[in-house]
Amino acid sequence: MTWSKLRHFLGATAFACMVVFGAAAGLTGSVLLDATPAAAQTGGSVPGNFSGNLSDAELWRAVRKGVRGNSDMQDPMAATLVQSEGDNWRAFKNGLLSQFGGWLLVAVLIGLALFRMVRGQVKIDSGPSGQTVERFNALERATHWLTASSFVVLGLSGLNVLYGKYVLSPIIGKAAFASLTYYGKIAHNYIGFAFMVGIVLMFVMWVRHNLLDATDLKWIAHGGGLLTKGDHPPAKRFNFGQKCIFWIVVLGGLTLSVSGLALLFPYEITPWGGTFAALNIFGFGLPTNLTALQETQISVLWHSVTALGMIAVIIAHIYIGTPLGMEGALDAVTSGQVDTHWIKEHHSLFAEEMGITGTNKGGGEHPAE
Repeated sequence: MTWSKLRHFLGATAFACMVVFGAAAGLTGSVLLDATPAAAQTGGSVPGNFSGNLSDAELWRAVRKGVRGNSDMQDPMAATLVQSEGDNWRAFKNGLLSQFGGWLLVAVLIGLALFRMVRGQVKIDSGPSGQTVERFNALERATHWLTASSFVVLGLSGLNVLYGKYVLSPIIGKAAFASLTYYGKIAHNYIGFAFMVGIVLMFVMWVRHNLLDATDLKWIAHGGGLLTKGDHPPAKRFNFGQKCIFWIVVLGGLTLSVSGLALLFPYEITPWGGTFAALNIFGFGLPTNLTALQETQISVLWHSVTALGMIAVIIAHIYIGTPLGMEGALDAVTSGQVDTHWIKEHHSLFAEEMGITGTNKGGGEHPAE
């Protein structure tokens, strides 16, 4: 090959490479042949001395903090590359929240075990009379069990979501855990509506009996009579402890219902912006311009915190309402009939309203005819 032919061949090859390179640059917009920044040429502050006249650190720092860009898409979140609150949300949920909830439940169980060891079963001091009186009618008992059974399912399925990966999965295996969690989530979504019906019925039937009054002060002063054998402070149909349970279930159930519905319909029910705006009247300074995703994240946390608190309270309620905790208490929500000595010892003012007379000693009194 002559020099002339070699020169033409190299020239043609170079031209072809330039065409291919130029086409690639035009399609990607990533190559600028004539605009190499001075900072890149002279070494400036550009990481790697590669391209750009400013460091990209500030850009990515803004992206990391959730600063929005511009987007023509209808989704309002489309212009946000990184939703930075997600890291904080996950760290709190899997960290402090899970740890707090776990220790709270353990503390309740330890406390009840100690109470059992020290106090034992709370017995009917004068002994069963053999005579009974109706404490709750059929509708009231049905409402109690509707609310209670639905809460148990909701509580267990919710605890499985929070702790099941660490507690159940190693025991029953990943496949069984996946199936349990899937069907538990379905049950949680639908049985939640039964719980809502239950708390509405409870409120309608019992709110008038659960208003605080002066008799509750004496009950508090005596610790409900739970700490000392033979101590029975006067109480109406519901004592102060039961009133607390009532309001915890009703108000806690209300907020659980709202946050649960917000999780079922995240782009339609967004309660937190308005709630924070109302709280800001009192100087809280909470953010009110929340995205739908931020609303959902807050709903998850509130739902979890409230549920853990209610579960802890209900565990104590279940204990004292069973024969393990108090003799004769379970009858109130099973048959609805309780021993007359039991009602006179624990709800003496209510017993008087029903016309149950006589002392708590000896041979059992009948309700007045």
